[in-house]
Amino acid sequence: MSPERAAASSVRQPGLVLTDHFFDVPLDHAVPDGERIRIYAREVVAAGRMRDDLPWLVFLQGGPGCAAGRPVGREGWLDRALDEYRVLLLDQRGTGRSTPANRQTLPLRGTPAEQAAYLAHFRADSIVRDCEHIRPLLTGGRPWSVLGQSFGGFCAVTYLSYAPEGLAEVLITGGLPSLDADADEVYRAAYPRMERKCLAHYARYPGDEAAARRIAAHLAEHEEVLPDGTLLTVEAFQQLGILLGTGDGSHRLHYLLEDAFVDTVDGPRLSDAFGEQVAAVLTRADNPLYAILHEAIYAQDGRATHWSAERIRSEFPQFAYGFDSGARFLFTGETVHPWMLRTHAALRPLRHTAELLAEHKGWTPLYDAERLARNEVPVAAAVYHDDLYVDTDHSLRTARAIAGLRTWVTDEYEHDGVRASGRVVLDRLLGLVRGEV
Repeated sequence: MSPERAAASSVRQPGLVLTDHFFDVPLDHAVPDGERIRIYAREVVAAGRMRDDLPWLVFLQGGPGCAAGRPVGREGWLDRALDEYRVLLLDQRGTGRSTPANRQTLPLRGTPAEQAAYLAHFRADSIVRDCEHIRPLLTGGRPWSVLGQSFGGFCAVTYLSYAPEGLAEVLITGGLPSLDADADEVYRAAYPRMERKCLAHYARYPGDEAAARRIAAHLAEHEEVLPDGTLLTVEAFQQLGILLGTGDGSHRLHYLLEDAFVDTVDGPRLSDAFGEQVAAVLTRADNPLYAILHEAIYAQDGRATHWSAERIRSEFPQFAYGFDSGARFLFTGETVHPWMLRTHAALRPLRHTAELLAEHKGWTPLYDAERLARNEVPVAAAVYHDDLYVDTDHSLRTARAIAGLRTWVTDEYEHDGVRASGRVVLDRLLGLVRGEV
């Protein structure tokens, strides 16, 4: 057994066999003999097929900074994948059971500057090199297939750019990034989408705007702290708009808003039940890298992102909260702001580290447009019409730039289509990539 790979252990669920894998990989792949970190991946195979010579499919989770899902039986897209693949659910570096990177562990690295230097190795390029380090240990050198959801799709395009020899086929859902747009361009396109999604929500649930304004007015006058220690400001409350990018998110937001207040001896206050639900949406305790590295996923021209979402928000004054009865109350979406380092309990200890990363210069390219134009790997991508999280126009421009890529543009699903659709989205992508549809 390779010293880079720990002994595997397996457990069973109805219809599945799950096997743990741990791999030691270089922190910096440019320094292969330097410091190493641990990467965890869960192998999933259909019961009764453990000994079959199945091709591998690696699932790259959305994020950044989110661990792979934990399966419970043959559900959703995994059910379709297990018809013909041995699936690898990768906990990307810093997440899940891989060497963790959070408020508890990062101080072990030393100063905020040392923490920031460490986290600079946690972008898509490093994740791809982790995959290439792991691949020969599992496949014997054969290329494998990749399914990338959201940020996982960004990683897949990086994979196509720098290690296409490791890929048999690539399937992307809601994750075709712009090859050249910087963070400012990304957010300049994002705020109008946030507004459209918010107004569409109010058209569905007309009473929700008044309910949202009442909550915002309360927050402007009262300090409310969520169960996880997060300070719920008006701006933090607006971030519940992140729900509007998923298939059931509008309904979830409606039910959250309709029963927010409870009468107390001090007058109306936000209920504990409301606070628990809001905390579950806004917390960054389980994925702090989602906030700390979010803008870095768009950085590749050597310039600092400098809190892009916050700066660009000022170009869209309709998102500023006020008591003007004629103004709309707008939720926001997938944005990260410097004030979150004060309001969000899990981010406060990482404030200086996050500030250094926001000012970091020297980010290197994540995509190779010339190589993508010569791509020979079969690729198919689901592009969700008016996706809240990934700009449709950016995605289609990238689709045209990758040779041989086939798209399925649909408004049947939101950004989480591959999860919400059961077998449908993955089955369609497999048909596209194989020329069957």
